[in-house]
Amino acid sequence: MRRVITLTILILLSFVLQTTVFSMHDLTGSAPNLLLILTMSFGIMRGRREGMLTGFFSGLLYDLFYGSLLGPYTFLYMLIGYQNGMFHKKYLMEDISLPVLIITIDQFIFDMPVFIIGFMLRNRTGFGHYFMHQILPQILYDVLITVLIYRIYVRINRWLKGKDQDD
Repeated sequence: MRRVITLTILILLSFVLQTTVFSMHDLTGSAPNLLLILTMSFGIMRGRREGMLTGFFSGLLYDLFYGSLLGPYTFLYMLIGYQNGMFHKKYLMEDISLPVLIITIDQFIFDMPVFIIGFMLRNRTGFGHYFMHQILPQILYDVLITVLIYRIYVRINRWLKGKDQDD
């Protein structure tokens, strides 16, 4: 129960920070995707199921407030969380290099459907411009924020594991 409450608080806090504080201080028109960082972190720290559930609720929250349809972001976050959960057993939690690499790939995977649906279907095929002005700054923001907050998520995960073992 403690894990569910903690994860719910983290999802809500990430959503509020992503949509208010960080979106007001964006320099290039994009803000860090804290929900994606949270989904990635708990996917690789806790496994496929936890990554998928974190992604589901993160995407659902994003769809409810910003999506025109219910489901696309939910599916995308859930898929990314599930894929990141595959690294759960194969990596050392304290190492920051794998999360940085994974968040780079995740952000690219996250932005490609947005490009295809939002631009290519409207006959705007300037991928180079979109990559330089949207995807690349987003990746750089996410890598920077991942380096800063990933260790906090590791401590929260250790605390949760310690409390689960005590119970």
